[in-house]
Amino acid sequence: MSFEPYISRIDKYLDACLLQQGDLTQPMRYSVLSGGKRFRPILTYTIANTFAANLNLADSSACAVELIHAYSLIHDDLPAMDDDDIRHNQPSCHKRFGEAQAILTGDGLQALAFEVLTNDSQLTPPLRISLLQALTRAAFEMAQGQSIDLSMVAKTVDLPTLQNMHQKKTGALLACAVKLGALVADCGAADMKILEIFAQNIGLAYQIQDDVLDVSTPEALLGKRQNSDAEKNKPTYPALLGLDAAVQSYQELYQKALQSLENLSVNPQELVKLVEKLHAREF
Repeated sequence: MSFEPYISRIDKYLDACLLQQGDLTQPMRYSVLSGGKRFRPILTYTIANTFAANLNLADSSACAVELIHAYSLIHDDLPAMDDDDIRHNQPSCHKRFGEAQAILTGDGLQALAFEVLTNDSQLTPPLRISLLQALTRAAFEMAQGQSIDLSMVAKTVDLPTLQNMHQKKTGALLACAVKLGALVADCGAADMKILEIFAQNIGLAYQIQDDVLDVSTPEALLGKRQNSDAEKNKPTYPALLGLDAAVQSYQELYQKALQSLENLSVNPQELVKLVEKLHAREF
């Protein structure tokens, strides 16, 4: 099962959104259209499709969640944050356009995400409000997670603290991508609860796997500096548990995510394939 149609769909939508953004058009397009796995919009589309929703209704949600993700990467790469010079195998936004423009580009992408949702006339006003509420909450939790992450540099932390940080910094936006697709599809309360559990498991699994890949994947494939977290003395699952235990951790979480899908009221085959694809990823 290929998820390429979703990637083509979101890339086309993003391209259209970024055609006329004034002085920020070039750095916005550079940062958003230069690459990326598009996992968050793929997740939104897959959830919507699993519940047989019209994908036209999911386009703005998929776009919005990817714009928030793109803004977060630009800001994460800044010297005052994670200080990364490479993103998607090219200079980070601040290296290409300068720090001030990178900050403004991130700000612009965040604002555009909410504008895209607000202006989607295909959605009812109550649905737009629900989608906006989910996205604003996730965006805040993501920022809070980054703040916690920066506060833990060169410190010894326990597993619950590290897990809490990951659930916010990475898990919140992934869970939001799931929720946006579920809201668009108008799935029932029981299915929504199952999807929340599913999202929690894949969100944490995804970040632990990222921690592992950061130390085990060559830079050319990773698209950024290898061992960047270790160089900054940041706490990670491999550093805390050891590489083998970290691998086991994310494998178990993916398995829990798959088990939760068995209780959905619809056929979860496409979601199962997506989890399997994530599990097998190398970057």
